Amino acid sequence: MKKNIDTFLLVLACICIGAASCAPAKPKQEAALSKEPEYLRVLCYNIHYANPPSRPGYIDLDAIAKVINTEDPDVVALQEVDVHVGRSGKINEAEILAEKTGMKAYFFAKAIDHDGGDYGVAILSKYDILESHNYPLPDDRSTNPEPRVLATARMKTPGGFEFVFASTHLEVRREENRRLQLEEIEKIAVSTGLPMVIAGDFNAKPESETISYLDKIFTRTCDDCPPTIPVVNPNRAIDFIAFRPKAAFKVLEHKVIQETYASDHLPVLAVLEINRKSSKEN
Repeated sequence: MKKNIDTFLLVLACICIGAASCAPAKPKQEAALSKEPEYLRVLCYNIHYANPPSRPGYIDLDAIAKVINTEDPDVVALQEVDVHVGRSGKINEAEILAEKTGMKAYFFAKAIDHDGGDYGVAILSKYDILESHNYPLPDDRSTNPEPRVLATARMKTPGGFEFVFASTHLEVRREENRRLQLEEIEKIAVSTGLPMVIAGDFNAKPESETISYLDKIFTRTCDDCPPTIPVVNPNRAIDFIAFRPKAAFKVLEHKVIQETYASDHLPVLAVLEINRKSSKEN
């Protein structure tokens, strides 16, 4: 009986030694997986505080969430977001949309006080947000513009690609204010030392000085960009997704989603292939 037990223990020890000798295989497998192509799905949406234009006074977050869930983005840039604002029922729209879309994290950046609450832009993300900032953007105060901000969130993909994602909504009336705001955004983008993807309502058409300057800083995901506003018979593009440096991403798809009920803007989706080698070559 003792001989049988000794034989069993010897076999078991051999098995354990054999398993231990295979231990390096796991890191090799993980390394192989990390070399697989990685993609970033980016959605940009001015949500008109979740008020469908055809239904004054009505808030329909489910309609906005449906767009996001259908397109399954990794990161979302939202504009015209209400947080505890009276007109939308004192709710936190950014938080609720994160819950309704199963996003792991969100960040809201206040631009102005409005109706007892905060109004601004937001970011939703499938990834952890490692660091976030709300940057006020400059303007000529003598022109009485609405204050604008840039929301940024530093994050890392499962494959280890670290980047900054940004959401913004530029001045609506004056080209000179948008220029000041883009100059500030350029400084912020350079200071991060990381690749950046920016998405937002730039309130400017592709042929404008604003977008000409944007194109000096970033690479847009479209050249002949489809119109995004108005939602019925759209005739101009003012909502864009862009990135820097150019080597960091390859554009695989850019499309404007034809959703005409939920907001007064059409949402924009871009699919980017990530170049991990550019992670810190901004």
